Amino acid sequence: MNNKAIFTLSFTAILFASCSHVYTPALYHQDIAYQPKPASFDTAKSATYISGGLNTYNNAHYNDFLVSGQINLSRGYVFDNFNVAYGAFGVFGDYQNSAINQGEANYFTDKFFGAVGGRFSANAFVTSGRTDFRFIGVEMAYSHEFGSFANFRQYLNTQPGYFVDPRTDLFTIGLTSEIYFHNVNNSGIQHGIRGFLGTTVGHNELNNTFYTNPNTTNRMFRNIFPKVSYFITFKNYFGTIEAGENFFIRFGYKF
Repeated sequence: MNNKAIFTLSFTAILFASCSHVYTPALYHQDIAYQPKPASFDTAKSATYISGGLNTYNNAHYNDFLVSGQINLSRGYVFDNFNVAYGAFGVFGDYQNSAINQGEANYFTDKFFGAVGGRFSANAFVTSGRTDFRFIGVEMAYSHEFGSFANFRQYLNTQPGYFVDPRTDLFTIGLTSEIYFHNVNNSGIQHGIRGFLGTTVGHNELNNTFYTNPNTTNRMFRNIFPKVSYFITFKNYFGTIEAGENFFIRFGYKF
């Protein structure tokens, strides 16, 4: 395929996306979050973490804006060359319409959404000096969405002419790699830099409506998403900053 044809197809896809309003679950690609765990150099080999944060992002096609608050509670453990964490979370947010004109049938200003769910994380690691190299890891998350935005999507899915992913239950899984280390003169100040690459599994109705390309490889790469996280802890206080399709900032306490 020559460059002119590729440009034409890309321009058509962008134009189509901008002219069509696509509705995806509020937590689509937003359910994964950094799971804190003790390090090999910590005295305590298990800890409980509680935190709250703010998440902002656009929907899948950058039509609308979403903002949400999140509460997280998790438990982490470290063993010889292996660590694990699990936890639960709750989300409450607002889906703000920014692209639909007031005269259109699917117009709304904003709608409430909420979600509850659980997460699991595990890593194998090796230690060198003051650094844990968490080189092989897996992350997964399950969430259930509720609220007026979920009801709105399920209603639109019964009407012709709309592009909707009506799911309210999401399961996301992916691989991680992380470098975790403490300051030279103070092991109580610790930092983690983690990369995540994963996908939300299950049937996506948009593959049968909005996305018409039947190529399996294209579908796979369209559904994979990355996320980068920075974690810092000072004694028993910690914070995270995460970026991908979103910006998520969180502060908490461990005990």
